[in-house]
Amino acid sequence: MEGTIFPNRPVNPVPIKRPTRTNPPLKFSSATLPPSPQSPSPPSVPLDSLLQQLLHLSSPANKPTTSHLPALPISSDSGQKQLKKTSSRKPTSGLSYDGSLGFLSSKGRFIFNSIVETPLHGLNDFFDSCKFELLEVDLVSILKALDVKGKWERALLLFEWVVSNARLENEKLDTEVIKFMVRILGRESQHSIAAKLLDEIPIEEYSLDVRAYTSILHAYSRTGKYEKAITLFEKLNETGLSPTLVTYNVMLDVYGKMGRSWFKILGLLDEMKSRGLEFDEFTCSTVISACGREGLLNEAKDFFDGLKLQGYVPGTVTYNSLLQVFGKAGIYSEALSILKEMEENNCLPDSVTYNELVAAYVRAGFYEEGAAVIDTMACKGVMPNAVTYTTVINAYGRAGRVEKALSLFNHMKELGCVPNVCTYNTILGMLGKKSRVEEMVKILCDMKSSGCTPNRITWNTMLSICGNKGMQKYVNLIFREMKSCGFEPDRDTFNTLISAYGRCGSGIDATKMFEEMMTAGFTPCISTYNALLNSLARKGDWKSAESVILDMKNKGFKPNETSYSSMLHCYAKGGNIKGIENLEKEIYDGHIFPSWMLLRTLVLANFKCRSLEGTERAFLELQKNGYRPDLVIFNLVLSIFAKNNMYDKANEMLQLIRESGMLPNLLTYNNLIDMYARGGECWKAEEIIRGLIKSGGKPDLVSYNTVIKGFCRQGLMQEAIRMLYEMTTAGIRPCIFTYNTFVTGYAGQGMFKEVDEVLSHMFQNDCKPNEMTYKIVVDGYCKARKYKEAMDFVTNIMEMDNSFDDESVRRLSLRVRENLES
Repeated sequence: MEGTIFPNRPVNPVPIKRPTRTNPPLKFSSATLPPSPQSPSPPSVPLDSLLQQLLHLSSPANKPTTSHLPALPISSDSGQKQLKKTSSRKPTSGLSYDGSLGFLSSKGRFIFNSIVETPLHGLNDFFDSCKFELLEVDLVSILKALDVKGKWERALLLFEWVVSNARLENEKLDTEVIKFMVRILGRESQHSIAAKLLDEIPIEEYSLDVRAYTSILHAYSRTGKYEKAITLFEKLNETGLSPTLVTYNVMLDVYGKMGRSWFKILGLLDEMKSRGLEFDEFTCSTVISACGREGLLNEAKDFFDGLKLQGYVPGTVTYNSLLQVFGKAGIYSEALSILKEMEENNCLPDSVTYNELVAAYVRAGFYEEGAAVIDTMACKGVMPNAVTYTTVINAYGRAGRVEKALSLFNHMKELGCVPNVCTYNTILGMLGKKSRVEEMVKILCDMKSSGCTPNRITWNTMLSICGNKGMQKYVNLIFREMKSCGFEPDRDTFNTLISAYGRCGSGIDATKMFEEMMTAGFTPCISTYNALLNSLARKGDWKSAESVILDMKNKGFKPNETSYSSMLHCYAKGGNIKGIENLEKEIYDGHIFPSWMLLRTLVLANFKCRSLEGTERAFLELQKNGYRPDLVIFNLVLSIFAKNNMYDKANEMLQLIRESGMLPNLLTYNNLIDMYARGGECWKAEEIIRGLIKSGGKPDLVSYNTVIKGFCRQGLMQEAIRMLYEMTTAGIRPCIFTYNTFVTGYAGQGMFKEVDEVLSHMFQNDCKPNEMTYKIVVDGYCKARKYKEAMDFVTNIMEMDNSFDDESVRRLSLRVRENLES
């Protein structure tokens, strides 16, 4: 077996007993044993400095300081795009008149020039000062002039002032002004501003055109206000206006994002056909993407096949949407078939195509194959972009291969591929999970130097990180600061907050966020329910989780792999093996698609419940479905084999790890050490430590404690002390478990003088005995029928340990009396 673990070493027989050592016996005393190294103080977590850095980066340079309406921050998502747009326009030439603005009257030109010359923070005062002049000029012309000159922010402030003034005067706005402003904000992708502005205006009182309605619907869609979009679409139809293809496409997107709306989507498609509107690429890709969000794989395939039967020739965008559906499910084989069909139909794949293929690979656990697509793209003449690299970086991060992810991040920059905000958000989230806060600060600095502005997702990532660490106060603080920077929470923010509070153990706050989300006008989606399920899974509250699943189904939502994965975790945490078995049956019978995530979760859930049969079957199903297990799964299966003394199968797992191109980690070796130590093969366990050190690895406290415990169980106290000596020499400080193991070993052999030495050593090295330590000693005396010595020991505890209370002494005394009477 030795040859299987360390293949470069010869197989030698494992001795039952080691030869007698000629060295003098080791003693457990501070005189012989080197002093334990001091535990390093935990590194400070500079979350405050991280937050300050994020606040600094998120502060807009020329943000207006006053506004009549609630704060309407300019979307940071379009910051770089806006710079390009304004730079392409001619600069305003001060107060001089430009012929391109010939539509302005003389008074209009004067007001326009005054608006341009006035600092942003002083515009509201200026508007107040020339209120009557503003009401006399053609406001649409002023807005148009500001738009022509790329001054849409000033146009926005003017419109805000007009809305506020009309509300104060109880007057109705000019319909043309609303139309024009909606058009400007739509073109500038300022959807959140548009949606918030429109909340201040009773739109139903105005007669808008189809173009304006479509722009407003798009704004509602982009900001998650789906119910408002549906209501407005119904009003549009009531007015007698005919929705255009673009209008229908926006509404398909609304229903797709809202979820549980497949039949509504089919109804819209029928309506489009009846109006003689032909589907375009956006129509088809939107419908297919909607299927992907709901996990409707069959519906997506049927819709796609139906299009082809009707003579529709799919383009790259439509194929990419279908790729995304199967990629999201981790069905890489289907994704490869779609790619093959594209090439056969002379439909050239683009960067999005390959990005979806990368996503399909990594979702199935094939990280290296996903990374290899980057080289394939280069060979095909398609340059990998930030999305390609971000997908692989994210995959490495989720697999715990942080250094590999960071290496790829640096490599993409070296090749001239500029990271986008999604790349930075992925890196920040990955580092946050590992508490590498100082590196996160550096990443934020890198964002600043590359001109990449944090967005709402960056803040959502920060909220998620703090939730992972159970820091509720930081969740509250970051949420407040996020809003102070002008980032209004969207539905994803609320979903993140629900999940974060759930991870903090604050179910009350999670429920409060759910209610606040509803009040803010956001409808719950499947991600919202999954956030609630995740919160319940951490508590093991499977009854409440089952109610959430039932509520989802009653409201038309189809639970996805994340929903069922959370249910499995919930059953495992709550010890409900029957619940796992019921869900397991649905997956294995094909009623629920056996995705990589679900089969992986089945391994985890069965392992938590110590079900050998369930763990092994889930692992085999994972392989049978063509998925690649990650190192976490290999280690869990190896561990459960080890705990059941299945030596051959445990070593088979070790071999499979190597054959999969992975390197066993410390957890792998600790599982093997535990297997041999519990089986009485202590020197075999020690050999694994030796091999680990020779291969450049570093055993940890668990490694040494396991071998020490094995020797103590065998009564080989000298060997145990020798391992302790090596451990402390390596700079690893013994813990309470280490000391209690020695106390158990000595007390079990009636070596009470040595027990006293261990206790003395504990006090000298700032590791005070706990009640379990004293209980072990008392039981040792009682086992040796030394009841008087046991009682004397209990009496003397408070003299040597002033932290031990009367109640604990009473319990130990009672234990001695019970042993005496039995």
